[in-house]
Amino acid sequence: MWLSLAFLSATLLGFYDVSKKQALRSNAVIPVLFLNTLFSMLIFVPFILLSATTDVLEGTMLHVPMCGWEVHKFIVLKAFIVLGSWLFGYFGMKHLPITIVGPINATRPVLVLLGALLIFGERLNVYQWIGVLLAIASVLLLSRSGKKEGIDFRHNRWIYCVAMASLLGALSALYDKFLMRQFDSMVVQSWFTVYQFIIMGVVLLVLWAPRRSQSTPFRWSWVIPLISIFLCAADFAYYTALSQQGALIAIVSMVRRGSVLVSFLCGALLFREKNLKSKAFDLLLVLLGMLFLYWGTRG
Repeated sequence: MWLSLAFLSATLLGFYDVSKKQALRSNAVIPVLFLNTLFSMLIFVPFILLSATTDVLEGTMLHVPMCGWEVHKFIVLKAFIVLGSWLFGYFGMKHLPITIVGPINATRPVLVLLGALLIFGERLNVYQWIGVLLAIASVLLLSRSGKKEGIDFRHNRWIYCVAMASLLGALSALYDKFLMRQFDSMVVQSWFTVYQFIIMGVVLLVLWAPRRSQSTPFRWSWVIPLISIFLCAADFAYYTALSQQGALIAIVSMVRRGSVLVSFLCGALLFREKNLKSKAFDLLLVLLGMLFLYWGTRG
């Protein structure tokens, strides 16, 4: 069951990336991200209120148990980590082709694996090392594809933004492993959206609002709510998968990166991006690397 939920989460994440790319085209990044956190919070606040004031959700997977600061402090930390990843990722997504951002993000399980190696003292087997090397090779080849579009990986700040987003995203995945062992998944996901909204509200007021006349103007798009809908649904499937007995974070993380297939196809069909043949080969290497990680984890 947890593996099926991981595949569902991957599909929804692909549509999340596509909605994000569409919403960010010629648009201000920070307000779009703020609205994402607002709509995400509005999705989960009813569950928090119903759980706190009634017994309607008691015994269901949507129930949010009451908990104190000893739990909430860990969720606040997660909110900061993920928002950092999103800020870097949104700026990178705005300025780079989705067919480049997607494959880079797809290497995130490699970072999770290396993080597990450093933090949890896990050892990599031969299959996992092959997966790591294939992922590294795919990024190197992807940099060659990017040069055809005038994107120099070594000197492009948006590439560094995507790389930082991937690093923080990998850190978040490792942290999720800890959280799901300790706390209820609905507690984490619902209150996480609340804290993200608060933090992002401060960012909006302090960093964007005073300088909004000097930056890209914000324009409303009905694609913006879809970002939150797809993300919340993907995360719900993700947290539910991780909370199930026998779920493996390395496998779930790898499967979720399959979202790149959806975003890559949409980049080709909807956004008419270039150099698809060479990028498709780079993507194939990424996916092959993910398969080796999967085989290595099973072994």
